[in-house]
Amino acid sequence: MNKVKIFGDSCCDLPRELREKYDIDYVKMNVVIDGEEKPASLDWDVFSPEEFYGYMRRGIRTTTTQVPTKEYIERFTPVLEAGDDIVYIACSGVLSGSYNTSRVVAAQLKEKYPEREIHCIDALNSCLGQGMLLLKAAELRDEGKSASEIAGTVSDLRLNVNQFATVDSLDALKRAGRVKGSKAFFGNLFGVKPIIISDVNGQNVPVKKVKGRVASLDEIVAMMKDAITDAENQTVYVGHADCREDCELLAEKVKAATGCRDTYIFDIGPIIGASVGPSMIVLYAFGKKVEIAG
Repeated sequence: MNKVKIFGDSCCDLPRELREKYDIDYVKMNVVIDGEEKPASLDWDVFSPEEFYGYMRRGIRTTTTQVPTKEYIERFTPVLEAGDDIVYIACSGVLSGSYNTSRVVAAQLKEKYPEREIHCIDALNSCLGQGMLLLKAAELRDEGKSASEIAGTVSDLRLNVNQFATVDSLDALKRAGRVKGSKAFFGNLFGVKPIIISDVNGQNVPVKKVKGRVASLDEIVAMMKDAITDAENQTVYVGHADCREDCELLAEKVKAATGCRDTYIFDIGPIIGASVGPSMIVLYAFGKKVEIAG
């Protein structure tokens, strides 16, 4: 059986600690800050989280690009030449064009390396929801599963990834085209905080509106408590966009409410961060199958 290399992309937000532990690689997208394009590194070696979210707090225009075709070719080719197969778990196809690009590149590379397997999977998730599927893929690889077996199991698990998120301000969602300007204005004015999930199509959709930061954080904990399964054997991933103090307090609430084995705090990376803005908080865990179609 061929060795299997697991790839994600800049949307997966897996810290170096977890990527190294589970031997997971990723292909880079780019962020564009005030017209200057920079690699979207998950190691924060181009700028720190404080610097990045500081740009956004100052109103500096921040956008993103998908994974370039050249990046796929340069990163995948050495793996295939070494005789290994590839499982690439991409950011949700409705949030990024990277998944579709990867399939085109994979078809081209298969012509050159017909004996190799290249599986490109739409995660139907982003951020650590995508990252959780990568971790599962790595566990399956280490159990000796083939690339096709890994791809099948991961595909079946996608809708069991539960995401509950809230933002402190609607400004970034407005700039990203996720909410209308008028809704953002009045939402900010009255302190409305949306509760955002990843739906069956991989789209981030608001399912509730809560007034006030504290109430919104309590709500996502309550929703996670209701959704999580096998909590005592699970890690709940708690992510933040430069608001670590809030995140640490929330992690304590999550553990008390759900009885989960442990929690893992991570920084929301530059690609997701560019869309959601500073002070977003999100929870991820495996649980009940997502059935909402936004």
